[in-house]
Amino acid sequence: MAQTQNKKREKQKDTLSKVLRYIKKYWFYLVLSIILAAVSVVLTLYLPILTGDAIDYIIGKGQVDFASIFAILRKMAVIILITAVAQWIMNVCNNRMTYHVVRDIRMEAFEKIEHLPLSYLDSNSYGDIVSRVIADVDQFADGLLMGFTQFFTGVITIIGTLLFMLSVNVKITLVVVLITPLSFVVAGFIAKKTFSMFQLQSVTRGEQTALIDEMIGNQKIVQAFGHEDEALEKFDEINGRLEKYSLRAIFFSSITNPSTRFINSLVYAGVGVAGALSAIMGGISVGQLSCFLSYANQYTKPFNEISGVVTELQNALACAARIFEIIEEEPEVAEDEDAVVLEQVDESVDLKHVYFSYTPDRKLIEDFNLNVKPGQRVAIVGPTGCGKTTLINLLMRFYDTDSGEILVSGEPIRHLTRESLRSSYGMVLQETWLKQGTIRENITMGKPDATEEEMIAAAKASHAHSFITRLPHGYDTVIGEDGGSLSQGQKQLLCIARVMLALPPMLILDEATSSIDTRTGQRIQSAFAKMMKGRTSFIVAHRLSTIQEADIILVMKDGHIIEQGNHEELLAKGGFYYNLYNSQFAK
Repeated sequence: MAQTQNKKREKQKDTLSKVLRYIKKYWFYLVLSIILAAVSVVLTLYLPILTGDAIDYIIGKGQVDFASIFAILRKMAVIILITAVAQWIMNVCNNRMTYHVVRDIRMEAFEKIEHLPLSYLDSNSYGDIVSRVIADVDQFADGLLMGFTQFFTGVITIIGTLLFMLSVNVKITLVVVLITPLSFVVAGFIAKKTFSMFQLQSVTRGEQTALIDEMIGNQKIVQAFGHEDEALEKFDEINGRLEKYSLRAIFFSSITNPSTRFINSLVYAGVGVAGALSAIMGGISVGQLSCFLSYANQYTKPFNEISGVVTELQNALACAARIFEIIEEEPEVAEDEDAVVLEQVDESVDLKHVYFSYTPDRKLIEDFNLNVKPGQRVAIVGPTGCGKTTLINLLMRFYDTDSGEILVSGEPIRHLTRESLRSSYGMVLQETWLKQGTIRENITMGKPDATEEEMIAAAKASHAHSFITRLPHGYDTVIGEDGGSLSQGQKQLLCIARVMLALPPMLILDEATSSIDTRTGQRIQSAFAKMMKGRTSFIVAHRLSTIQEADIILVMKDGHIIEQGNHEELLAKGGFYYNLYNSQFAK
């Protein structure tokens, strides 16, 4: 138990030190905020002295020094105006500092996501990652802003009030100082309890966001298979846990204020009793007693605020810890310092003794060897899970091999820059992806400087031009996230048009026509045939009719090439490919 508490404390300290590193960049706003906080506090604390002086000028009925009182009122008006301006500028500084820090953290988190290995994105739910970058950073911003706004002012108010009270009466000040430590004890106890609970709340909120993202993104499947009740039960279970953790966190954080208010009332009562006795005995004037009671109230008020700030900071640090986990994730393996840009692509690809598995306990690709000559069309077939898509991931260096090497144009791909390697391939996947924006922006993604004629030619070649022209604004039609209301086939046609426009030296087609009708598919195969002419191409296919013209057909099973040759040679062998082909075309 003690060890767990120590770990939590260490984690808090570590997270806080990381936050301070971000704040350090905006030290000017921080220093200015502290100075203005000090100015506003000192001026605010000077007001009770003026109030006390004004009271002392009221000696009795008919004995009021109006001239002196009006002079004090003019001075108070100037002080109040200066205090208001100082507080306004201080809040501007706090807002700028907070949201600059939040902007930097979000930018760094998103930049890290762009450079994380695909293995991280494959093993973590998208919803949880989104929750960290959006919801957790928002919660962190709220806590940080409250900290800047109230913490500095509260601390300076406590110190300043004590100094002012000491200047008026030392004995009564001692009464205040003796009762005060109870507030720290209560606030410290509650702070320890709240951090772990807010952390559980953040984790569960991320889990809930992940489920919502998953269910909404796949609502058709959920409804088609009647999974609504199970989805509701799962959501209800997570929602119940979130309710429980939130209630606990809010309960402990909410008892802070009444607890510290009770202690503050003790302080105020102590000052009132001690001050009244002193006034009766002639130790202080009525005006000084009024001043002291005002100070006692101002002195105790920051303890309420600081205890609230501490609670919010627990939540903020818990959220910050989750976003820092992403920022500190190991990025994909860095490129070699002497990595070269692949400029002259001769389109040859070699795989030599390649071994790869996603997890050490499940072997996938073992001692894989392949030599692809420039311009060859290589088809890859085999049962589900045999390693076809994995091979594509290795060629694009989305994953690195465990051992062995892959060479493109005679250069090991580990010694090439990823950008130049990937720009050498044109890729059309079975899973389509379109960004929110116009049709034009989606087609020209791989070649932003393409002319209108080039774009339209690529759309015509992919048979997308006809349906694009029927859209409300043609190529300038804005589509929503992942294609919006476009059909799956239309989305795939746009992805094909994108590759046909870029026309890279090598092609990867992973079930590129899986969502397209047979007639259009045949036309696109014809367009692909023209595009693949003279280009090294890798074609992953389940429909064997689409690969009969391939120069080499690799038949894979359990990560191994079990057969290799062209269509006629493999049929003549009467092996695995023969059986696979006949299963699709047997009379």
